[in-house]
Amino acid sequence: MQPTWLSLFTDWDIPPAVTCALIVVSLIYVRGCFAIRHARPVLIPVWRLLSFLAGVFTIFVAVSSPLDTYSETLLFMHMAQHFVLMSVVPPLIVLGCPFVPMLRGLPRSIVRWVGSPLLRSSFVRRIRKLFSRLPFTWLAMNLTFVGWHIPKAYEFALASERWHNFEHVCFFTTSLLFWWPVLQPWPRQRHFDSWMIILYLLTSDLVNTGLSAFLCFSGRLLYPSYAIVDRPFGIDALKDQAAAGAIMWVFGSIVFLIPAIYLTVRYLANGRLIDGKTGLERARGMAH
Repeated sequence: MQPTWLSLFTDWDIPPAVTCALIVVSLIYVRGCFAIRHARPVLIPVWRLLSFLAGVFTIFVAVSSPLDTYSETLLFMHMAQHFVLMSVVPPLIVLGCPFVPMLRGLPRSIVRWVGSPLLRSSFVRRIRKLFSRLPFTWLAMNLTFVGWHIPKAYEFALASERWHNFEHVCFFTTSLLFWWPVLQPWPRQRHFDSWMIILYLLTSDLVNTGLSAFLCFSGRLLYPSYAIVDRPFGIDALKDQAAAGAIMWVFGSIVFLIPAIYLTVRYLANGRLIDGKTGLERARGMAH
């Protein structure tokens, strides 16, 4: 039976394991937030709590909704799913300042016997230092984004549910790393100049634009799997590919350009760096 257009909104397939994991993560975070807010409510305002929970719920939508149900038959739905996992969920999660609330929400025995030794280890400190460098986070996200959309890699992931899930984990984790220095959540120390973050965002938009334009204007089907499946709703495979590229192009650029424009306006209007000190203030500090 041919699905109707209403199926694009109603065909949900809820994965029990992922759903349970998301509920557990949410409960741990909420428990940690209330523990922090009890002592110092200003550190985690309510909007940050809501942002984190919205991010978790959006993961649920991405893996349970028709975005996932039709990901193997409609490329534009699959690319919309990738957009959600890379450009919607990570900023929401990072805005929730998840690191400390998650630690505070875990049982003390786990933090004492597992978390503390890990956080104090030199290996973990080196990894955290690497993950905080702009060149690394830029390369991690953009190479993952481009690499998994190479036709052979994309087809490989599409043919295996395990590798498909791994692909999504790669998108999500590298995007978390990417957005962390942009949003710089508490308790991170702010130390990047505005112009560095602006360049960071604009060059990422160029990568997104290049890949999106290639999907839109290549004139040939890049992912043959979409030609051999039963095409729902009578959508032509090439038109489906062009729509997928358009979704990536328009919405991806919006996500990169809005913070870039905001930082540019703030930088030009106030002559300030992200840490809030003007050049005059810096000069005065050096004089004293």
